[in-house]
Amino acid sequence: MRESREALIRGFLRSAGWDDAERRMLAQDASFRRYERLVDGDRRAVLMDAPPPLEDVRPFIAVGRHLRRLGLSAPEILAEDAEKGLLLLEDLGDDTFTRLLAAGADEHELYALGVDTLATLHRSPEAVALDLPPYDEERLLAEARLLVDWYLPAILQRPATADEAESYAAAWREVLPEARGAPCTLVLRDYHVDNLVRLPARSGVAACGLLDFQDAVRGPASYDLVSLLEDARRDVPLHLATRMLERYLAQLPFVDRETFMRSYRVLGAQRHAKVIGIFTRLAHRDRKPAYLRHLPRLWRLLERSLVDPLLGPVRSWLDRNLPPDRRRVPEPD
Repeated sequence: MRESREALIRGFLRSAGWDDAERRMLAQDASFRRYERLVDGDRRAVLMDAPPPLEDVRPFIAVGRHLRRLGLSAPEILAEDAEKGLLLLEDLGDDTFTRLLAAGADEHELYALGVDTLATLHRSPEAVALDLPPYDEERLLAEARLLVDWYLPAILQRPATADEAESYAAAWREVLPEARGAPCTLVLRDYHVDNLVRLPARSGVAACGLLDFQDAVRGPASYDLVSLLEDARRDVPLHLATRMLERYLAQLPFVDRETFMRSYRVLGAQRHAKVIGIFTRLAHRDRKPAYLRHLPRLWRLLERSLVDPLLGPVRSWLDRNLPPDRRRVPEPD
């Protein structure tokens, strides 16, 4: 299978005029996509290999073009074969916010750029011009269920009972309507420092390169902000997150602060529950146990969210069914 896929890639690169380029493995993420850097003299490009039917590059193409029309720095598409799941992309370089922060870059400066980019997107009346799936309560609930679908069985060594699954869903149904308190906009869904690149040759928010947005939806503006400031993979100091939240709200004076903050807190908890399930699934189904190291952070973030009385139904369910002594890292399968 890989050999025939390799033949498709070679044919694609040949038709795009990159058949003589040196290929270097760049990354493989939590999906089935993989990336290679192409080097041909002074030319640089990135190959996205997203094999169908496991992946579909068409949303990435559409959202990327839309973001560039709005003045944001999604990578240009140099060549495409959507049917085969192959894209040749502009190379935005290696300066992800993650790498820069690890090298000692100014934390405030980078997070301010990420927040300003989101605020610019959310202020645009054209942000929701694309026909995208709605990030509605059923989709949010399906994501939150990943905790009982994957984490609970890994900890308790059995599937969730029907009563456990139904009462968990009922708890979330009580709180998820509050998510609608934030304005509806384009939600990129994986907006965090791993997927942001600093582009020093560009100014303003164009200096923030955007890497991962093929799962974009229409939904609450609070989701991407909480994804950035309550990062599943990195500890963000609370004082910094608070300052960045204020910075964002100052740029959207039309937003009602109280209803936005309710949405922010509910979606923070929803995202943490979802990612706990996803990272457990990656370890147990996809044989990627490295993601398990983030679970203690995710539980800390989720528990911090659950202090809010607004999330009382979810907190009560977790205290009954996954009390603190069971909130641990499961053994890799």
